[in-house]
Amino acid sequence: MKNGNHSALKEYMLNDEPVARLEATLLFGVQELTSSVMRLRNDGFIIKSRKVPMLTVLKRLQKYCICKPPSNLPVKEILVTEYWVSR
Repeated sequence: MKNGNHSALKEYMLNDEPVARLEATLLFGVQELTSSVMRLRNDGFIIKSRKVPMLTVLKRLQKYCICKPPSNLPVKEILVTEYWVSR
C-alpha cells in the first residue's frame, strides 16, 4: 500500500469518520484495511470496531460516489465491519 493512501485514510478516520473495507477501497485505494488498522494501533491509536448492515456503508458512500448493489443482494442482512478511532 502506498503511504499516501494510508495517510488519507488515517486523516479521514481522525475526523471521527467510521470506515469499512468497501469505503477504504473505493475512496482511498486501500485494499488491505486490516493492515491499515494495525498500523494505526501500532501508532498508539485506539481503534474500535462493530458490525453494521452493508446498507449503512452504502448510504455513507452516496456522499462521494454512485454505488449501486445488485437488486437481489440483501444489503440489510449482510453485515460488514466498520472501524473508527476511539476518543
